[in-house]
Amino acid sequence: MDTPGQDPGLTHAQEAAPVATVFVSDQDSEGVIRQSLSDLGIDDAEFKKGTVETATAYLATQPSPRLLFVDLSGVDDPVVHIYELADRCEPSVSVVVIGDRNDIILYRDLKNAGVSEYFFKPLIIDAVKATRNRILNDGREHSPSQRTGKLVFVIGVRGGVGATTIAANAAWYLAEKKQRWVMLVDLDLHNGDAALQFDSTPGHALSEAFEKPERVDRLFLERGTIHVRERLDLLASLEPLSESTTLAEGAVLSLLGKLLHRYRFVFVDLPSIVALGLAQVLHQPSVCVLVSDASLASARELSRWREWIGPNSAERRTLHVLNMNGADGALPQAEFIRAVGQAPDIIIPYDRDIAIASKFGVKATRKCAVLNRGLARLLRDFTGETDGPTRSIFSRIFG
Repeated sequence: MDTPGQDPGLTHAQEAAPVATVFVSDQDSEGVIRQSLSDLGIDDAEFKKGTVETATAYLATQPSPRLLFVDLSGVDDPVVHIYELADRCEPSVSVVVIGDRNDIILYRDLKNAGVSEYFFKPLIIDAVKATRNRILNDGREHSPSQRTGKLVFVIGVRGGVGATTIAANAAWYLAEKKQRWVMLVDLDLHNGDAALQFDSTPGHALSEAFEKPERVDRLFLERGTIHVRERLDLLASLEPLSESTTLAEGAVLSLLGKLLHRYRFVFVDLPSIVALGLAQVLHQPSVCVLVSDASLASARELSRWREWIGPNSAERRTLHVLNMNGADGALPQAEFIRAVGQAPDIIIPYDRDIAIASKFGVKATRKCAVLNRGLARLLRDFTGETDGPTRSIFSRIFG
């Protein structure tokens, strides 16, 4: 840890160490830190589950990084542990501490012990970025071209609820109507329908990106993406059923990090069976859209998904879209809400025109007024836009 009079230069050991090493005990904090480092182009950061005690034991035998995050949550005598950590670290390492205690005395004690910053959970990404810049980037902010986009996961809690239709139409609307740069990623590599929504032919770039993530660069993305519209790109593969594919979380995180540097919005059409293997991915700063119909089975599955994903945090939240409300076999809306325990964020009523149009893709569904009204409410949430100023009674009557 930096102290007055010490040389801040890197040691030979640090030159071989990762730029950053992170020891945290919860996935939400990891997601925020991972995104803040990825935003600076740091791809070699190490993430380990644990606390300051884990970090102390690890650094007793390993070279120190330039930037070290450690977690004090649930640790007795945290300041004592920080001094023990200091004995194991090389002098020039900068230590950022996170914890579950909002205590000004603890903050002062930690600063006196030489830590660079202390953050009380839940972490706020802008605050973490500011400290990261101060330590690694000489305090400079990124240029505007390096800002990251918004990550949106769309998950159907069960098959046939219209998640792909919602993901594809939302991506198209933001690109065409709002002129945002948008990427849609279909993570169903064997049965995905996102390409069909745009009358496009899936390629193999997406599966190649997961097999060899180190190859993914600007040229790879330019050649491998399907350019649906001027501002809308698609990554989708359709692999042979005979070839099993397991997505490594590290490869998915690496790809999403690179995409978020290039696009204002990155939509991920995420099959539920795939999502269950990507818990770490789902705890990145993001919006997770859970799509259901109003069936009893959907009510059960929605509750299970909310429990598995966990509560909202400062940088990650879940929205529920109740789709096809009022279709044959659906529970009455009040009964569905009682079964789920809370009202949906967005309700899209059942409409026969949508059911027919969805078979023909976005070209047909974008003309469905009922779907567009539901998506408009969802997209206002993504963009932070309001419904606009309230019109006066005179303008409503005469205008």
